[in-house]
This record gives sequence, C-alpha cells and structure tokens, in this order.
Amino acid sequence: MRKDFEARSGRRIGVVAHRDGGIDLIVSQRDDPDACLAQVPLTTDEAAVLANLLGAPQLVQQLKEEHADLPGITTRQLPIGTNSPYHGRMLGETGMRTRTKSSIVAVMRAGQLHPSPGPDFVLDSGDLLVVVGTPHGLDAATRILADG
Repeated sequence: MRKDFEARSGRRIGVVAHRDGGIDLIVSQRDDPDACLAQVPLTTDEAAVLANLLGAPQLVQQLKEEHADLPGITTRQLPIGTNSPYHGRMLGETGMRTRTKSSIVAVMRAGQLHPSPGPDFVLDSGDLLVVVGTPHGLDAATRILADG
C-alpha cells in the first residue's frame, strides 16, 4: 500500500507498506509520481522513530500556542532513551508531577499519539513525552528521565 502527498517543492513524498511488513520512505519525481528518485527501507522501529520525529513537534507547537497567554509555562518533548531508568517502567514510577510540578500530557509512540497517559502507562525507548511546566520543572524532568 502506498500513501503519498505533494510537498510544496512539487515532489511527492510517500510511504510504501509491503505485505511482508517492510516499509519504504520514497521521494518521487515531480512530473512522474511513479518514478522514484529515492527509496529508503525502514525497519518498523525506524519508521516509529521517524513518525515520532514528525508528529511530536506539531503537538508541542500547538500546546505552546495554547499556553502563550500563560507566562512561565512552556512545553517540551522529552525522549525516553534505551538507557533511561524508566524504560519498561510505568509512568507513575517517575513521580514526575510530584517531583517537578510538570505534567506529561501525551506520549508519542510509533506514530501514535497517546493523550493524557495514566500512571500505569508503560514507557518504552523511543517514546517522546510531551511535558508542560515551568522551564525549571522541565529541566528537572529531563534529568529525571535520563538519570532517575
């Protein structure tokens, strides 16, 4: 199955999902959408990371705009790395709200948005947490997710 769109540049950018589970990122020629200029095979994990990279900034920007009238409040996306002490653990175990006064309002995983995750949501490497708080609280949240 192929899904694509025309970018402002006039080129078509798309994704091909194969029956065997393979995924290709493609760029087609302007004048011939069936002529592929570039093809990048992706694993499922790589496709999930790419989806997070593309989706999370849009959500963060939307939240920033919504919080523009609230001085001192900002939004940041924080990754869960493979070395994070919270990889494979429940969100509630971070104690994020109590420890930093920051709120995790969403998790982007594999291109899927998980809004308002509960304390039993299990974190995985590659997750991007969308966190709202003060700059000081967000700095503390970054340290917690990296070091515990």
